[in-house]
Amino acid sequence: MRYVIRKLMWPVWLVAIALLSAAYTGRIPESVSAPLAVVANGSSSPTGSVESGIVAQACELIYEGKFDAADELIKHTRQYYPAQLNETAGELLGIIDQYQDMSQQRKADREAAYAETLTELENLQVQDANDANDVYDVNDVNDVVEALSVIAKAGEFADRRQEEQLMSDEFVKQTLQEAIDKAAKFEVEGKWLEAYTNCYYWLRAIDPNNDGYSDYAEQLLDKAALAMVFEDNPCETTEERFLGVKKEMFLRAIEFLDTRYVETIKYEKMAAKAVTRCKLLAEVIGASSQFAEDSQNQGQDSSSATKGMRHPEGLSAWLSGLDSQMDEIKAASGRRDGLDRKKFLHILEEVLKLNKSTVELPRQVLISQFSEAALSALDPYTVIIWPKQIQDFEQMMTNEFMGIGIEISKRKGLLTVSSLLLDTPAFNSDLDAGDVIEAVNGLETKDMSLACAAKKIKGRAGTEVELRVRRPCEDKTVEDKVFHVTITRDRIVVPTVRGWQRTNGGKWLHMVDEQNKIGFVRLTSFSTDTAPGLERVLDDLESQGLRGLILDLRWNTGGLLDSAVAVADKFIEDGLIVKRKPGHGMPDWEFAKKKGTHPDYPLVILVNASSASASEIVAGALADKKYERAVLVGGRTHGKGSVQGITGAPRDRAQLKYTMAYYHLPSDQKVESRDAMKEQGKTDWGVAPDVEIKLTSDELRKLYEVQRNNDVLVNAGHGNGSNGVRKHTIEETLASDPQLAVGLLIVKSKLLQDQTLTLARMGN
Repeated sequence: MRYVIRKLMWPVWLVAIALLSAAYTGRIPESVSAPLAVVANGSSSPTGSVESGIVAQACELIYEGKFDAADELIKHTRQYYPAQLNETAGELLGIIDQYQDMSQQRKADREAAYAETLTELENLQVQDANDANDVYDVNDVNDVVEALSVIAKAGEFADRRQEEQLMSDEFVKQTLQEAIDKAAKFEVEGKWLEAYTNCYYWLRAIDPNNDGYSDYAEQLLDKAALAMVFEDNPCETTEERFLGVKKEMFLRAIEFLDTRYVETIKYEKMAAKAVTRCKLLAEVIGASSQFAEDSQNQGQDSSSATKGMRHPEGLSAWLSGLDSQMDEIKAASGRRDGLDRKKFLHILEEVLKLNKSTVELPRQVLISQFSEAALSALDPYTVIIWPKQIQDFEQMMTNEFMGIGIEISKRKGLLTVSSLLLDTPAFNSDLDAGDVIEAVNGLETKDMSLACAAKKIKGRAGTEVELRVRRPCEDKTVEDKVFHVTITRDRIVVPTVRGWQRTNGGKWLHMVDEQNKIGFVRLTSFSTDTAPGLERVLDDLESQGLRGLILDLRWNTGGLLDSAVAVADKFIEDGLIVKRKPGHGMPDWEFAKKKGTHPDYPLVILVNASSASASEIVAGALADKKYERAVLVGGRTHGKGSVQGITGAPRDRAQLKYTMAYYHLPSDQKVESRDAMKEQGKTDWGVAPDVEIKLTSDELRKLYEVQRNNDVLVNAGHGNGSNGVRKHTIEETLASDPQLAVGLLIVKSKLLQDQTLTLARMGN
């Protein structure tokens, strides 16, 4: 825990003289005199105690990210009373200097990046003005996207004044308007995903506070998702996708939620969201009908779900009927009794009847869309898991699946093996990291989505999958090697406990500072194996003399509550970890147990906007003011703020994941929801870092690249060990990751604080 020094302080007379001298000369700034004043609490003590007090005060400033104030405190104290500070204070100044050098370099990089983007923007503007060159064409969507990306990058690196100048530039305003116009054209053609990726994705990035941009971007994504509902793919047809969906599942889910949901359900909001989704379907149906007609005219097969939708006259009746339903919802919202469960379910029945007499959407598709939209009005985490989704859902929750043991990604549109998993069928086959999987069981993967490819590769244990593989050759004069490999699937457990680098033998390296014995552990999620896996790593590190630890929870979106409690319990000796407050019934408390608590070495936790749910519970509990066991470094967490339960209430192999409680930190502070805070115009959701380190897009890209290379496991026995992948040194890793680098400096500061306190105690 952090130390607050109260007794081992300067003599009162010494502090008084220091402050009077400072006031007389006017050379100590207010930010330094305040900490000095706090030091004046004790009685006469030796020089070591004086240093421990100053170091402690400086460290407390560092733990809040106030490195400059800590620097001033030590330097001014040394200037007036050099005899009172010695080597330890100098070491702390060295740590502060490292932070300041890093900050100055990052600032210089941002300024250089801003200048570079301005030059790019000027070049585009010149090309646009020069008709003879015809290099930049405002009517070419690719050129507009290029301009938008440059504007977005310039805005990222600009300060407030520069941002105002940027947004007032005529070329910038012209480009933004052109993006809006092009999005409208894409929409007319039913190309909602193109409207988003080419236009509104960038508009929202350029002006994230523009609610109009954000709302329209979400609507485009909704339409694109709805369009995909009617598209068959290599993995499944639309009919297969919704196989097993029944109205009764939703009815039973609503009955369950009526008494178990964390809050009183507002059925008006659910009904409005569901009917709005149905109206949105009309636009997608209209476009799909046109596409189906065009495809038929060209002799192409249309989707099995759109063959019966070419009824333009029915769309008008569908929309008119939905408008009537929306009018009833609005009328009910204005009445005292409002809209209850019975009336809400009646609206579902009316929509189903209307569908049958107008557009004739597949019943299962409509039930699914109505249900999912209605539940989304409650919160983003309350969902029905339909029968076809059960297997994927269980794999996600357990981090276990039946497959071959590879991590895959899409690189330049090609399905690529990112890494092997140790001791899996893939690792023991001819497959290797960097290989391109061109076909799975004869099906080409070029136009296959990543999720579809993963589904095709996975399968029951004991069954075989055949892959056609192309291994790129580094020598471009030599043809790539193409071969077939047949692999027998098996049960795969994805490890959730990682280090900063994986060796060619598959072992994770966890010590990031060998000299100071500072360890590093990255948790990718919270599964049943996470706490036991972490325990093994901690035992190993402690056997090597571990003195400090960095726990990385960035991009960890959560998992099992029990796992999160077990992880937090390792660092808290006694007391409350988290309180769950349900909508009905008494709160639940999770407490730490003294047995199994690890030593009280310095602990830093890295977090960011993708640290959610279980990650927020762990980070929030360990950094809570009740314990102050850890210092949080990075960015504000996601802000999930709620606990979900899983029930089989819908029956027929369907499940319901629902929000059952909100959670509170040990000091009883509620972890606020991002969505709820945004509705109120606030930004204080989730758990805030003690030391905020914001990363630019360039820094994130470099971090991803270094981490990806350090994570890769190749099978060196194939003679393909290099594979174009270079492992990075710890120095290179720290240079690519400012959050990790600052976390390391804070752990070192805490070690110095502990050291001076120990020496001061020995002196007494």
